[in-house]
Amino acid sequence: MTDDQLLRYSRHILLNEIGIEGQERILGSHALIVGAGGLGSPVALYLGSSGVGHITVIDHDTVDMTNLQRQIAHTMGRVGRPKVESAQTAIGAINPEVQVTPIVARADAALLDTLVAQADVVLDCCDNFATRHAINAACVKHRKPLVSGAAIRFDAQVCVFDPRDALSPCYACVFPADTTFEETRCATMGVFAPLVGIIGSMQAAEALKLLSGAGRPLTGRLLMLDGRAMEFTEMRIGRQAGCTVCGVSH
Repeated sequence: MTDDQLLRYSRHILLNEIGIEGQERILGSHALIVGAGGLGSPVALYLGSSGVGHITVIDHDTVDMTNLQRQIAHTMGRVGRPKVESAQTAIGAINPEVQVTPIVARADAALLDTLVAQADVVLDCCDNFATRHAINAACVKHRKPLVSGAAIRFDAQVCVFDPRDALSPCYACVFPADTTFEETRCATMGVFAPLVGIIGSMQAAEALKLLSGAGRPLTGRLLMLDGRAMEFTEMRIGRQAGCTVCGVSH
């Protein structure tokens, strides 16, 4: 680590759980962020400020005026630009040392198969079940830890799914692909602005813990937040033997 890096990351280095060794692991790591919106914004900013060496961000959308209420990586001046390029600019303004790879595309199964294989940790910051299941399948296939977050209206959740852990469920164990869920989107249902900041920050924290080896990750624990009362509820979840993605019968 250079003198500048020792100074920049000194508050991490002072933490016994991270130290120089943990920060060096963060500096040498590669994170994949799927979605550069409400959740992806704080994830990208905190991973960038914390020194994750390489961040790949994938999103097909452009910055819209309605995004600015909650998607804090974007600005008025970048309305109309691809969100991933806006996020790259935002990360670069905080920490120019971080290598950011922006990918303007939909995260389909083929692309995810390539990108997930290259990453050390994957962060699901998207807004639809089809993409979530494609991300999960790629993470299970390549044995990559997945930090999943979701938020709508005043309700949110976050969980870590780690295929390297024999007891950890995958996303499909909790939300099977053949189960019918009502797709709810911010454009029609609304979302409380700070809620995505809370959950996105928690996703970044879990990713940094996984990368550095600090603390105990949220593996196998679905943490749900009711933003109206600011109450957290934790549900412990285990791997399902009959899961079509990660189960022993698969």
